[in-house]
Amino acid sequence: MSNYLLAIDQGTTNSRAIIFNEKAELISQHEMSVMQYYPQDGWVEQSAEELWSNTLECCRQAIKKINLSAKEISAIGISNQRETTIVWDKKTGQPIYHAIVWQDRRTAEYCQKFSEHKISRTLHEKTGLLLDPYFSASKIVWILNHVPGARLKAEQGELAFGTVDTFLLWHLTGGKSHLTDASNASRTLLFNIRTQQWDQDILEAFAIPAVMLPTVLDNAADFGKTHVDHFGHEILIAAMIGDQQAATVGQACFQPGMVKATFGTGAFMLLNTGKEIIHSKNKLLSTIAYRLKGEVTYGLEGSVFSAGTIVKWLRDSLKLIHSVSETQSMAEKVPNTGGVYFVPAFTGLGAPYWDPDARAAILGLTGNTSVEHIVRAALESVCYQTRDLLECMKLDGVNQLEALRVDGGMAVNDWLLQFLADTLNVTVQRPGNIETTALGAAFLAGLEVGLFSSLEEIAAIWKARTTFLPQSDQADRETLYKGWKNAVARIKNA
Repeated sequence: MSNYLLAIDQGTTNSRAIIFNEKAELISQHEMSVMQYYPQDGWVEQSAEELWSNTLECCRQAIKKINLSAKEISAIGISNQRETTIVWDKKTGQPIYHAIVWQDRRTAEYCQKFSEHKISRTLHEKTGLLLDPYFSASKIVWILNHVPGARLKAEQGELAFGTVDTFLLWHLTGGKSHLTDASNASRTLLFNIRTQQWDQDILEAFAIPAVMLPTVLDNAADFGKTHVDHFGHEILIAAMIGDQQAATVGQACFQPGMVKATFGTGAFMLLNTGKEIIHSKNKLLSTIAYRLKGEVTYGLEGSVFSAGTIVKWLRDSLKLIHSVSETQSMAEKVPNTGGVYFVPAFTGLGAPYWDPDARAAILGLTGNTSVEHIVRAALESVCYQTRDLLECMKLDGVNQLEALRVDGGMAVNDWLLQFLADTLNVTVQRPGNIETTALGAAFLAGLEVGLFSSLEEIAAIWKARTTFLPQSDQADRETLYKGWKNAVARIKNA
């Protein structure tokens, strides 16, 4: 058997394919950007066809770069942006509407009205989630209600729903597999994380036909084989997992109490809670971290909608920077932000505020404010938002963290990670390979086909390359954070 694993990491801003060897070493990769569309305020869409075509091309190029044959790849693992919702025609495989992205807030009014439904009182208990436009359920309802003929076709069994993992799998297998995994299912607001089943009462309340939904498997399982036309040879698809859960696996956070934070388009902090479901009293989410051989490991998660998005906005919209890599040196040029706070609520605020109507603001500007101050404030906002999540975890009874394992595109910024360690008063660890989302998918695929024998073997592979220790004075830390809380309060009350 060959020892190569192909990991698909289909994210919000990029599609990526990475090939790892049996030592979990990255040996080839290819990446393509993904367009986002903003048809109205608070709406975020993508072309589902582009997500698929980019993913296929990335896989082909990653294989081609090292002259591999598809026969030499043991298995494929898929990780994906979660909650993003696609509905397609089962006969043609064509989407009936653009993919509605997880950041999209168009269903805020619908969710507000739905909160009056009696079942809304049990949603958190059953799904671990909150009633919010973030999750897939209200997005499905919107498509069924706004695309002509969609509801009737759905009821007749002609339409399929899936998050991005399911849509990619459908096309990779030539329409043979309509499946998802437990982690992605747990982000739809339709899946009962206790019973591990689609919840019929919730489906009826949302008026979503059950026939649309994929079958739910473990994270490491036989999801089918790729159609021979795609790579010239069939390849087993042996793992699927949502991107934040994939990063949890890639960071080897296998013991209760271990936590990782991913800084990509958004920022996501996920704590392993083992076999226990912690129902947050502070607006964090209970979720499935991973499910293997039918055994569930749960997590407690905080979701921040804007992290890398902020830097992209500074570069592409305001033209204040030319490249992402500039942000570190610019932040280092000034001793502080000069009193500037950046609240990046471009599509509302996520945890712990869950305010879909909040909008971004830069506060504290004076005649002396420079570009460097604004860039530094943008980076600091990511750290403050992460502390918001940590504070909620503490209120929910989580002990002080031993360390925070970090990954994602923003994690290459040393200044950011040092400020994060100072803001959280926690040791921050960065591994050698920050592509931990793809690595997690590869680990699971390798587990399924026997390249890795256990989670313990995977944990032994993980190593911290750089460690950032807290250095700031407690009084300074608390003063800065108080300023952040005041800034958030001002935009929420605007």
